[in-house]
Amino acid sequence: MPTVIWPELSDDQQLILAREAMRRAAETLADHAELLAAEMEDGGLVDQGGPEALRLFAAVVRATNGDSFGVAGHA
Repeated sequence: MPTVIWPELSDDQQLILAREAMRRAAETLADHAELLAAEMEDGGLVDQGGPEALRLFAAVVRATNGDSFGVAGHA
């Protein structure tokens, strides 16, 4: 895979890549929150009311970022 130098990309290409990176980061955060919630429910971590809070966090991340960044390649 060739090396891409950020400043050589057009503004549109940079925007597309940045949006996709933010979308993936938000989804990763939400996925990790779901995994932590499941671990708490399964007894792997001490549950102090965390699973529902983590699921709420995951839902908020997905809801607030779902339309904010768009889909890569469709700016």
